[in-house]
Amino acid sequence: MSNLFVPRERRPGEARVAATPETVKRLVKEGHAVHVEAGAGAGANVADGAYEAAGARLVDAAAGWRAADAVLKVAPPDPDEAAAMREGAVVVGFLAPHQNLAVVERLAARGATALAMELVPRITRAQKMDALSSQASVAGYKAAILAAAHLDKYFPLLMTAAGTVHPARVVVMGAGVAGLQAIATARRLGAVVEVSDVRPAVKEQVQSLGGRFIELPMDESGEGEGGYAREVSPEFLRKQQEIVANHVAAADAVITTALVPGKPAPRLVSEEMVRRMRPGSVIVDLAVEQGGNCELSVPGEDVERHGVRILGRSNLAASVPADASMLYARNVLEVLLHVSKGGALQVDAAEEIVAAMLVTHDGEVRHAPTAAKLKEARAC
Repeated sequence: MSNLFVPRERRPGEARVAATPETVKRLVKEGHAVHVEAGAGAGANVADGAYEAAGARLVDAAAGWRAADAVLKVAPPDPDEAAAMREGAVVVGFLAPHQNLAVVERLAARGATALAMELVPRITRAQKMDALSSQASVAGYKAAILAAAHLDKYFPLLMTAAGTVHPARVVVMGAGVAGLQAIATARRLGAVVEVSDVRPAVKEQVQSLGGRFIELPMDESGEGEGGYAREVSPEFLRKQQEIVANHVAAADAVITTALVPGKPAPRLVSEEMVRRMRPGSVIVDLAVEQGGNCELSVPGEDVERHGVRILGRSNLAASVPADASMLYARNVLEVLLHVSKGGALQVDAAEEIVAAMLVTHDGEVRHAPTAAKLKEARAC
C-alpha cells in the first residue's frame, strides 16, 4: 500500500487542488492510503468532511510530507516542500522545471521521481492524462467571459425598439485548446469571431465553431509535434502581424493564446497595433506568464494603454477552481493508475509516457532541456 499525500497549495492565487473526493474514492479502491492536508480543498469549495467520507485521512502538512510515498500537487513544490519530501518519493504536478531550477536540483538530491503534468505526451494512450489541455480549456472559456465583462458594449447582436446594437468583433490569436474554447464561448455570447493561427490544419476546427479563419501566406507552417505550434521565422511572424493588424484594429476584443513549448511566447500584438484599436476595446493575454503575446501586457495586472484595457491575468484556470480541480484531479488519477498496481507504485522510467514526463529520477535530472539549463547556470 502506497501513502499518497494531497497538500494545500501555497502559491498565491492557486485555488485548485490535485485530488477531489471522486478521485480519492477511486485511489482508495485501488489500494492506496490517501492523506489530505486539512483545508486542501477549501479554494475549490471542497470540504474536509467530503474527503473523509471518500476514505481519506486528514493530516497536517508536516505529517503528510513525512509519510508520503507520492505527493499530488498542482503548482510546483517550493524549496521547503522539496526539502520535506522523503528520499525516493514521487511528486506529480505542474513543475515548470525551466523556471524552478533550484527546486529541480533539490528534488534530484532527494532522489525524488518528479513527473511533470505539462510534459504528458500528446499520444492517444495519454489523452486522459493531458492536464495542459484540460486546464487550457478552462482558461480559454474564462478569457472570453473576461473580455465580455470588461468590454464597453454588448457581445451579441440586439434589435430593440431604440435601434440595432451591432455584435462585438473578437479576434482570437492561436487556435489551440484555449483558443478553440475562447472561440466557442465568444460565439455562444453572440460575437463575430475571427481567428489567426500559423497552423493551416486548424482552419476546419475554427470554422466548425463558427469562427472566420484569417488566411496567412503559407510560406512555412507553424505546425509542431503533437499538434503544438512551433517557432516560426521572424519574417513569417512579420507577415502575419501585417495581415492581422487590420483585423485587430477593427476588433472590440482580442484574446491571445499563442504559446510555443519551451520558448517565450511570440509577440503578436505590438504597441502600434494597440494604438490603432478603438478606445474602450479589450485585450486578454493568456500567454502573459511566458512573456505575453502583447507587447504592453503586464503579468498579473490589468493596465490601460492608449485607451485599451489589457488584462494580464495569470493562471486563469485557477479562477474557475471547482471544475478546473475536477478535471485536473482526473488527469492526475490517470497518471497514478498508470504508474501503480495493486496499491503499489511501479514507476518504469523506460515506459513511453513516464519517460516523457520524467524531470528527475534516481538522483538525476532526466529532462534534457532542464539538464542543459542547469549545466548552463552552473557554468555562469
